[in-house]
Amino acid sequence: MSRIGRMPIAIPAGVTVTLDGNTITVKGAKETLSREIHPNMHVAVENNEIVVTRPNDEKQNRALHGLTRSLIHNMVIGVTEGFKKELDVNGVGYRVAKQGKDLVMNLGFSHQVVMSEIPGISIEVPGPNKIIISGPDKQKVGQFAAEVREKRPPEPYKGKGIKYVDEHIRRKEGKTGGKKK
Repeated sequence: MSRIGRMPIAIPAGVTVTLDGNTITVKGAKETLSREIHPNMHVAVENNEIVVTRPNDEKQNRALHGLTRSLIHNMVIGVTEGFKKELDVNGVGYRVAKQGKDLVMNLGFSHQVVMSEIPGISIEVPGPNKIIISGPDKQKVGQFAAEVREKRPPEPYKGKGIKYVDEHIRRKEGKTGGKKK
């Protein structure tokens, strides 16, 4: 049995969970999230807990068991607390700003890079070198943060670029000397 899959998910106060066929909807104070679940997985709401079970021990069902439970758990956390990713911008002249709903980045290109907020995601810029992306859907937050980071990934020689706050960049030495005659 999957260790993660067999753990029940506690439903906090103020959160309602509804099942409609293969669709689960989690409604909380911040937002409402809905997701299609695989037809092999059985989801039940029993005395303030969500329980995910699988019909048998086939390889696909074992794989889906823990995944389904994790996705539903992330939905419950998302509607109560939300998720956030923090990014740092390092480099001389590299800076970010928020103009309306757009994230405007100066990243050493001949032009500014502009990214618009997508529905369900909010962008904060507390300083010229910091970006905070937050929202209730863990997948959307992570994907948008990856797309922002992709505009100028950190390079290994000076560490310039956009990196996650908790990311460590392996540094390289660089050239070791002048020309040899």
